[in-house]
Amino acid sequence: MNLIEDLKYRGLLADCTDESTLAERLAQGPVTLYCGFDPTGDSLHVGHLMGQLTLRRFQLAGHHPLPLAGGATGMIGDPSGRSSERNLLTPEQLAHNVSSITRQLSRLLDFEAPANPARIVNNADWTVGVSFLDFLRDVGKHFSVNMMIAKDSVRSRMEGDTGISYTEFSYMLLQAHDFYHLRKTLDCELQIGGSDQWGNITAGTDLIRKKLGVPAWGWTFPLITKADGTKFGKTASGAVWLDPEKTSPYKFYQFFVNTEDSMVIPYLKKFTFLARDEIETLAAAHAANPGAREAHRALARAVTTLVHGQTVCDDAIRASQIMFGGGLEGIGEAVFQDVVGEIPTKDIPRAKLEEKTPAGATGAPLTDLLVHAGLSASKGQARKDIEGGGIYINNQRETSGARAVASDALLFGKYLLLRKGKKSYAVLRAV
Repeated sequence: MNLIEDLKYRGLLADCTDESTLAERLAQGPVTLYCGFDPTGDSLHVGHLMGQLTLRRFQLAGHHPLPLAGGATGMIGDPSGRSSERNLLTPEQLAHNVSSITRQLSRLLDFEAPANPARIVNNADWTVGVSFLDFLRDVGKHFSVNMMIAKDSVRSRMEGDTGISYTEFSYMLLQAHDFYHLRKTLDCELQIGGSDQWGNITAGTDLIRKKLGVPAWGWTFPLITKADGTKFGKTASGAVWLDPEKTSPYKFYQFFVNTEDSMVIPYLKKFTFLARDEIETLAAAHAANPGAREAHRALARAVTTLVHGQTVCDDAIRASQIMFGGGLEGIGEAVFQDVVGEIPTKDIPRAKLEEKTPAGATGAPLTDLLVHAGLSASKGQARKDIEGGGIYINNQRETSGARAVASDALLFGKYLLLRKGKKSYAVLRAV
């Protein structure tokens, strides 16, 4: 199938300014296209992946992608999809954020491709030097206020209690000017973005038509939502970031593993480069046995590899197996802490693990530790649990009721992972 057919199959078309003429243009040869990313924070999040991945799909089809870092538009703030004004960033914050997201934009695109390398552009380069009067004359005169207030992003704010400032009202003109500038200087014919960007994108195609008299197209993909319609990319603890310092690769992997059953196949289409037959095979397996979570693991593996690389993804997969009795070999302390962060943890004096037991062994009786950890109600019950084969120390089964645990059993010199049965975990931390 061709590129447009593939994008449609993956559910990546919400609107297009003129699909038939765009298809004709794509058939003629490579086009240059762009997608903007405003540096409102120092990291992109999973919601931004759609723009990056769609740029990559175009690049793989031979086209020239321009990821745009919004060094200028980030000073203003896009009102699209917001019910209130954004807090304005300081120049220092903005510069830091632009630098941070530029590194992330470099991850998913090929900047060394011999025929069509990606190129990052920053709209501050052509915007900050434009005077206010020049902007009003050269851009503002081409837009009627009637048209601007009819846009959904503006109208919804005007009808709300907070209203909209002139600053954010002007955002549409800045984005239109970006498209115009890129069309004029880099022959950029296509802008892509989320469906909430439709008004801003069409403002750009209108400006190009009026000032340059040449064609330009806009393409939007649907905003990604969860099954209940709520915003994608949020968890109880906040956004899921692409920066591994803000969201660890393990938690990133788990976010996709925990995708709702009804959304896992649509997400496989949108977030991965798996071929159609691979996706259909996973869909059939998922329909036959959703509990096996084969599609979920394929999704998590593919996206984590794209964002963090194969080695880091392998580490995240191995870490995820800890909670299912997997081995602890090769797991770093930071990853271990990440995995067991939600497990009940209690402190135990290190000296307890170095005492002599009445039987002459060194360490604390395992029965005492199980009671202290809350996994067994009494020492007698703990002994039964051990001898029944249901107790694990660092995911290794222990069947001796007389076992003493010494400090040399501590993971990273400080942790003891205890498990009862398949799912009851506790961590003891030596202090």
